[in-house]
Formats: sequence, structure tokens, C-alpha cells
Amino acid sequence: MTKRIFRSICLVAIAVFLASVTLFLCVLYDYFGNVQRNQLKTQTELAAQGVEAVGAEYFEGLSPKGYRVSWISADGNVLYDSEADSSEMENHLAREEIKEALETGYGESARYSATLMERTLYSAKRLSDGTVVRLSVAQSTLLTLLLGMTQPILMIIVIAIVISFWLAHRLSKNITAPLNQLNLDDPLNNEGYDELSPLLRRIDAQQRQIRGQEKELLQKQEEFEAVTENMAEGIILLNTKGVILGINRAASILFGTTRNAVGKYILSVNRNLELSELLSGIESGVRKEKIIDLNGGKYQLALNPVRESGNISGAVLLMLDVTEKEQAEQMRREFTANVSHELKTPLHTIAGCAELLENGMVRPEDTARFYSQIRSEAGRMIALVEDIIRLSHLDEGAENMKRERVDLYDLAAETVKSLSREAESAGVSLSVEGQSAVVYGIPQLLESIVYNLTDNAIKYNRQGGTVKVSVEPLSDGVRLSVADTGIGIPPEHRERIFERFYRVDKSRSKELGGTGLGLSIVKHAARLHNAKIELQSTEGKGTTITVIFPKSSK
Repeated sequence: MTKRIFRSICLVAIAVFLASVTLFLCVLYDYFGNVQRNQLKTQTELAAQGVEAVGAEYFEGLSPKGYRVSWISADGNVLYDSEADSSEMENHLAREEIKEALETGYGESARYSATLMERTLYSAKRLSDGTVVRLSVAQSTLLTLLLGMTQPILMIIVIAIVISFWLAHRLSKNITAPLNQLNLDDPLNNEGYDELSPLLRRIDAQQRQIRGQEKELLQKQEEFEAVTENMAEGIILLNTKGVILGINRAASILFGTTRNAVGKYILSVNRNLELSELLSGIESGVRKEKIIDLNGGKYQLALNPVRESGNISGAVLLMLDVTEKEQAEQMRREFTANVSHELKTPLHTIAGCAELLENGMVRPEDTARFYSQIRSEAGRMIALVEDIIRLSHLDEGAENMKRERVDLYDLAAETVKSLSREAESAGVSLSVEGQSAVVYGIPQLLESIVYNLTDNAIKYNRQGGTVKVSVEPLSDGVRLSVADTGIGIPPEHRERIFERFYRVDKSRSKELGGTGLGLSIVKHAARLHNAKIELQSTEGKGTTITVIFPKSSK
């Protein structure tokens, strides 16, 4: 602004100066022109009086300086001329000043010479005998005058420009000083130009309005953050270009960024290609959903365009953790496939045996074996169905099952007793140790935990091996351990043995009559009792599974 004022003042000063000089020269030129005409007229009057007094003798020895004197007869012939031979001069009767002098007694005229770049002034006076005395003088033109005064004029212009620049610099600084010193934080307490008062009042009103809007926005932002910060779901606010306007803590963690991501393009924060496809919904204004992998989990991303006055002003990206849902759906599919497979095998066996018996294709001495096979496969199906029903009941929370105080040691002793024949048939030594320890829980489920762990320890043991069941009260709960000296579990299978129908050795499991649901039942029953399961196993040496129950609250 200072530069603009400086340039304006300089231009105005120079323009005014040049206009003043031009006007002054014009007025001065006109003034001296009038003076010169008056002097010429006076000289003409004097010359006429001299000729009237002495006649032609007046011109003898006459040498006027700066003037040209002519004497012209009444018929226009030149009788005398101070600068030329009168006999060779043309008739002057048609000259304007001569014609006017003959008619009125006095005449004037001026003629311009483009060649000499000067004007000549003529003054003529008629004498009593009819002759005319004429005087002329050369008058320089305004351009000639300017050319002659070039040097002093240039010096004056340079001095004027320097002074103009200095004054413009001082004035521009003085003019802008009050503007530069304005306190816009408190506009009404400024001392300066009165002309700025309306502007300052408007600024003050706008600042009050902005402060009010800022306070309102801050309040809304705090409310939004209070709601979104405590949400498990991730929320990101985007503009139409995909730039992050707001992001809550859950979304920041998922994207591996901080709250400083605000103002950045979302794909610069996370370069997931599926996320890039989802963002196309902002421009199209269509709600889009997609399940993508983030941080090792499955997340359902829903992009909802935001419309304002019919136009798309941005979008809200909502991120829902559907990892458990996806896992449950996968488990359901696997469970369905496994159940179908597990049931199909014994059904085919039963159907095959029955068909052979029906068609009389079995020898009488083999009939008992086929009936035994049918009974065995039917028993296997019954056990499988019972385990499936039990698992379904556990999935529903077993809410209709009554909880009571149970001595886990007595329960373990009874279970060991019931499995003693099976252990003896397998050539495995079975024992229980420990002391009385009370657990508040569901007796049926506690029994299934002990039974399945012990049954598995017997089945997957070796001839001459041992199974030891121990119950130990702790300061903060009860510990149940089932240790065997069996085949052990390879490391790559240990994380999955509690899954439904998962078997380390499928052929051995089917040979032993297992359903593949025992440890899954143990896992669900332990979860319903808030118990923790620990597994220790050495391949070829044995396995120890420990279930730690929390301290009974009743």
C-alpha cells in the first residue's frame, strides 16, 4: 500500500508540475507577445510621425535593430525597405496589414514561417499623403522558446522530480503509519483517520460474530469428540476431495496414525487399494460398503456421502470391527461341513451293512459282525449328535443350567473311576491326586471338562503310559491339571486343537472313536466359568492341560 501511495503521489506531483510549467510558458508566451505587439505599434507610430515630418529623408541612414521598416505607396508599390531592394519587391497592396491600414488608418497581421519556425508580426500606419509606413518584427514560436530553454527546464524538472520523490516518500509513510499501527484485536480503540471509523466498526462487528461462531464450533467439536472418542468404531470425516476433516481415536489406531492426520489426503495415510475403490462413492454420491483387512482384522467400511442443499459436501467413513463375526461365520461354515462329513461316514457304513444284510449277501457266521458294526456306527452318531447338542447349548450360554458349589476333587475322582475300565483296556495307568477344592459352577459342565480331558489323555497315550489328574486349591482359585505321557502335540497344531472337529491325527482319532468335539466342549465350558486354559506339550513325551478356575464368589 505504501508503494502504491508513493507512486500515486509522485505521478500526481510530476503531472501537476508539467501541467503548471506548460501553462506558465503558454501564459508567459502570450504575455510577452502582447508586449511585443504593443511595442511594435508604438514604434510604428513614431516612424510614421518621423516620415510625416521630414518625408523620404527620414529613411536616409536608418538602421533599426530588430525591426524591418518598409514604406509603401497607396497603390501597393514598395518605396523603401530596410532589408531588401524595394525595386525588386512585389506589390504589397494585397497584404492584410496594408489593406487594413489603407481602409482604417492602422493595420496589424502575423504570419508563420514553417521554414524558419518563427512568426512575424506586422504593424502598418497610413500617412496623410496616403502612403503606409510598416514595421515588422520576428517573434519566436512556443516550440522555439522551449528548445531554447531546454537546459534550464530540464534542470528544473530534475529538481522537481527529486523533491517530488522525497515528499512522496515522506507523505506515503505518514499516510500509512496510522494504518500500520491499527490494533485490529480492539478496532474501536484506535486513533487515526475519522474516515476509517465505519471500517473499524464493521471489523469489530465481524470479529464479535466470528468469536461467537468459533465458540459455537468449538462447542460442537467438543461434543463430537466426546461422543466419537469413546466409540470402538472408527469414524473419519472427509471433504469432497478425500481430505481428512476429522478422525477419532479408534480410526487413528486402525490407520496407524495420529490426530495430526487432519488435513491430509486419506490415501496418503493408508494406501489400501480397496479403500481407494470405496472413495469413488464421494463423487458419485452413492453409499458404499466393503470389508477389508486392517491390522490383521476384518473391518466393514461404510462410506456415507453428506449432502447439503442438494450438493455433496463430503462423506463420513464408518469402520466396524467384524473380525469375530467373520470368524464365527467361517466357523459356522466349517462346522456345517464337518458335521455333514462326520455324519455321512457312519451313515454310509450303516446303509452298506444294512443293504448287504437285506439282500442276504452276508454269511451267517458274519452276521453278528455286521450287526456290531451297525451298532458301533450308530453309537458314534449318537455321541456326535450329543456333543453337537451340548456345544449348541454352550453357545447359547447354558442359561437354564443351575450353578452350585461343586467339590472339583470329588468330581475328578468319580470321573477317573468311570474311565478306569477304558484306561485298563488301553494299558494306561490312571490316577487322581490333590485335595478338596470347591468351585461354584455347573456340575454337568465341570464333569464334561474333567471327562473329556481325561478321555483324550487315555486315547492319545501309549501302551504302559500314565494319566495323572490333579486338583489343587489356590489363593485365588482352583487348578485342575490332566497330564499324560502320550504322543504329545506338534507345535503347529497346538493353537487349533480346541477348534471343533480339529484332529491332529485324523486316522487315529477315527480309529479311537473320537468325535473331534471334546476339547471344543472343554473350551466353551471353561469360558462359561471364566476359567483359563493352559497347554504344555512335548512331542513324543506327553501333554499337560491345565484349567484354572477363579475363586468362587458363592
